[in-house]
Formats: sequence, structure tokens, C-alpha cells
Amino acid sequence: MINRDLIRIKIVQLTYAYYQNGNKNMDNAEKELLFSLSKAYDLYIYLLDLIVAVTKEERHRIEVLGQRAEREGEESPLQKFAYNQFAVQLEENKMLNEFLEDKKLTWDDDIEFVRKLCNQIEQSQTYKDYMAIPEGDYEEDRELWRKLYKLLIQDNPDLDALLEEKSLYWNDDKEIVDTFVVKTIKRFDQKNKSKQELLPEYKDDEDKDFARKLFRATILNADTYQRYMSETSRNWDFSRLAYMDVVIMQIAIAEMLTFPGIPVSVTINEYVELAKLYSTSRSGSYINGMLDTIARFLIDNGKMFKEMPEPRPRFQGNDGRRYGNDGEAPMRFVHRPRINETPEPPTQSDEASLEAPAETEPNEVESSEQ
Repeated sequence: MINRDLIRIKIVQLTYAYYQNGNKNMDNAEKELLFSLSKAYDLYIYLLDLIVAVTKEERHRIEVLGQRAEREGEESPLQKFAYNQFAVQLEENKMLNEFLEDKKLTWDDDIEFVRKLCNQIEQSQTYKDYMAIPEGDYEEDRELWRKLYKLLIQDNPDLDALLEEKSLYWNDDKEIVDTFVVKTIKRFDQKNKSKQELLPEYKDDEDKDFARKLFRATILNADTYQRYMSETSRNWDFSRLAYMDVVIMQIAIAEMLTFPGIPVSVTINEYVELAKLYSTSRSGSYINGMLDTIARFLIDNGKMFKEMPEPRPRFQGNDGRRYGNDGEAPMRFVHRPRINETPEPPTQSDEASLEAPAETEPNEVESSEQ
């Protein structure tokens, strides 16, 4: 379940934290990385168990309503949702129950949230349409929960707040973990009964090694990677970069040089997206151009053996400006630090050091995108 997208996010977070921590220790930092990844898997299991918790609450409601109906001589309530075939299979899943027992995870202490979620489900049109048909099949039951999850659990502010209180690690994990919960629902097969396999914590040992190797390369070779940034920079002051931009480019260079099987374009695209998420509004475009330039520098100097497409040819117009082969002038933008974000300079260490951006007026720089 823990894929490389999640690993990259965690390494960005942990690398940034590493330089902010005055008491640096590489081994402890690596343990923290692996622990934070394991917490993401805990969240995956916990969210699957939320489906079970809702099902149990609905059965309790059916029991209470059934007793009332019997006393008053009314028709008994429908049990279709309370005994949804997919939810029952998930409730009986051996892998899920073993993990819950081992980690002591339960929704019992948050029954008020579960009840509120049940109310939201019962009020939804999706639920009403489902209950309007007295009998259904397994596929319909499974599809119902896929829809309910995306409608009421995937984007639920109350749930987000509750999870954040339980673990700081879960704050940035849920969006990715949600996709794996939905994937798991779709993969369930009735014939597998209680032995249906959930997603493993890691697809294979290679992904776990990817996390360790990338994090260590990022930290232990920081000085070298920052030198590459400085040597390939044009028309900008390296010391004035947003601190997170430096961290993200440092990790991207580590990935380029440490994993020969990952194409340069994949690495650049992944870290451009992370820059959009964690750094300034202009960082994505800027880092895209810088990483392209750095990658070509590494190839030209025999430090990396990967292929890249030829850069677009450029020519100088009558106005003295350089243009691409499409006639468009090169993009220029003003690089500004994120509002209210003033990162502290990192503490010096034996492994590596980063320079925090100076407090100066924003400078105009030319993107190196070709």
C-alpha cells in the first residue's frame, strides 16, 4: 500500500524536519521515516474498520427499531444495509481483525462520530436509492460502500479533525490512503470470504529500500547536491531561494543519481508536484526548469547516465531577447517566499547543511525551462 508517492512526501517532510532539528542523528531520522510510513498503513486499516463500525451501529439501530415495531404492531425495519454483504465480509476479514487486535485500534471511543456518520448516510440519496430496492446482490452492496466512502468519508472535515487529534502523521496521509481504501473495496470478491487479502504494507522490499536509500542519499550528499544547484543556477542568488525549494531539489537530485531505473522525466514531474503542494506558488515552474538544467549538467559531466530529450533550439530576435522555436519569449516570474513562512536556518552538522533564504526583496529570475 505504501507507494513511492507517499514515500516521497514523507521524505520531503522528514528532510525539512531533519534540518530544523538541532539534535541531528541519521539513524534516528531514518527510524522516524519508517515509523511515519507505518502509521500510514495504520490509517488504512483504521478507515476500513470505520465501515465495520458503521455497520455495527446500524445493527444496533435496527434492533432498537425492531423491538419498538414489535411492541406497536408495526412492520419491522429493513435490515438490508445493516447486513450489507460486503460489510459483513469485511467485518469477518481475518487480516483486518488480526491487525486491529495487534495495534489495539478501535472506534469504540469515538462512537458519537460513528453515529453522526450513520445519520449522514441515512439522509443521503445514495442510501435511499439503495434501500428502495428490497433485495440486492453482492456487487450492488459493494458498490454502495464505494459510493458512500467517496461521498461522506473521503471528504469529511469532522473525520479529518478527529484523525489529526489521534496522530499528527495522519494529517497529510489521508488523501493518499483514501485512494487505497477505495481500491480495496473494488478488489473484494465474495468467493474469498474471510480470507480476502488486504493491500500489504509494502508492495515489495524494493519500495522499502527505496525509502531508506533516497533519504540517506539526500542527507549524506547534501553539500554535493547543493553545489550542483549553485553551479547550474543562472540570473538568481542561490541564498535567496525558498528553503523548501532547496530541500525538494536536493531530494530530486538524490533520486536522479541513486536510482538509474527511474527516468529523469518521472523524477522531475514528481517533485514539481510536491513543490506546488509544499512551497511557494511559483516554485513548481521554477523547480521544473532548474531540475531540467541540473539533469543535463549531470549527464554532460558524466555524473549520470540517463537519456533526456534534446532541449528546444533558441534564437535571438531583433529585440535582443531569446526565443524558443515556437516564437514564444522565455517565461519570467518573480520568486516570492510563502506568506507568513520564515524558516529558521538549519543547524550545522557533519553530514550536510542548508542555507536558509535571506530576508531581502524578491528578485526577478528567468526560468530555465526550455
